[in-house]
Amino acid sequence: MSEISLEALHLAVKSVEDGLSDYTYAQENVPRLVLIARDGVIQRFEVTMDLTRQLVIRILKETYAMGEATAKRGWIRESAQLGIIVDVDAWFGFLSARDRTSHTYDSVIADEVFSQTPDFLIHAKNLLENLPNHVA
Repeated sequence: MSEISLEALHLAVKSVEDGLSDYTYAQENVPRLVLIARDGVIQRFEVTMDLTRQLVIRILKETYAMGEATAKRGWIRESAQLGIIVDVDAWFGFLSARDRTSHTYDSVIADEVFSQTPDFLIHAKNLLENLPNHVA
């Protein structure tokens, strides 16, 4: 078992936060860059969700000796039961949003996913606060 590092997830969450800040700046100062900033936030969200899923599954397997199939299939519910995440429904919504972004590019879907990123940022920061208590 190797040491579990949270650094990549910290950086990814910070990149979402920076992207949202850039989006706000573009709205206020450079309207022609708003869509580029939005798309950047969505891409950062995708990366952060992927890292979150991989890291939580690894913690479930290595810290809690959970089987591979159970950890992968039930990572949201299992991590909620352990106090790693606090809102199962929110995380299922984020997972659904992540899945939608990978299958098609549609501006309506992009707007829907983007609208979830501020809430995702709150939950991701909460996750980062909880994770050190669950890392072996």
